[in-house]
Amino acid sequence: MRDEFVLAAQSAAELIGDPAVGAAWDRPSALPEFSVGGLAGHLAFQVLAIPTILAAPIPDEPVVPLLEHYARVQWIGADLDDEINVRIRDGGEQEAADGHEALSARLDAVVADLPTSLAAASNRPVRIPLWGPWSLLLDDMLVTRMMELAVHSDDLAVSVGIATPQLPREVIEPVTDLLTRLAVRRHGQTAVLRALSRAERSPGSIAAF
Repeated sequence: MRDEFVLAAQSAAELIGDPAVGAAWDRPSALPEFSVGGLAGHLAFQVLAIPTILAAPIPDEPVVPLLEHYARVQWIGADLDDEINVRIRDGGEQEAADGHEALSARLDAVVADLPTSLAAASNRPVRIPLWGPWSLLLDDMLVTRMMELAVHSDDLAVSVGIATPQLPREVIEPVTDLLTRLAVRRHGQTAVLRALSRAERSPGSIAAF
């Protein structure tokens, strides 16, 4: 997942650097309670957090599989004003506090170093502070960040009225695989099968979250 994550990060950095994002920085985004700048900050955080994650000691918490991670996270199903969602929004706004150009420059610097730093890292347990008391293997963690980058890139592009970035096959396939497996777990295999193959029997939604 190392090369794939770099591609996703490069795409997000290009999107965040778009002048349309800077022009709409203080406006509301497509996501409730998120400004465009705050959403850009949340998107950028998925990449900006990587150096800190790689530099941290190996955590003591148990390592869980990828899908188990999503069975544990607090934000799935949480209300807009629940603490976890408020913390996520506040974190995005803090990342964006110095403005569009500053965030874009910080992100570009981290992205430039990613190929070297990720190539040198082993597939060891890692964690992000917002999580609870568990860890993921690095490559599984990168899949979770790629999903965040793909989904929130669409959110940000829609927010400022530009085309959603088209991600390379190497990126979008692991992301859609993850989302499909989460959708099957949430809705059942019959609902997902029908949504993908039988429009006349498709349920109203097979959203993963």
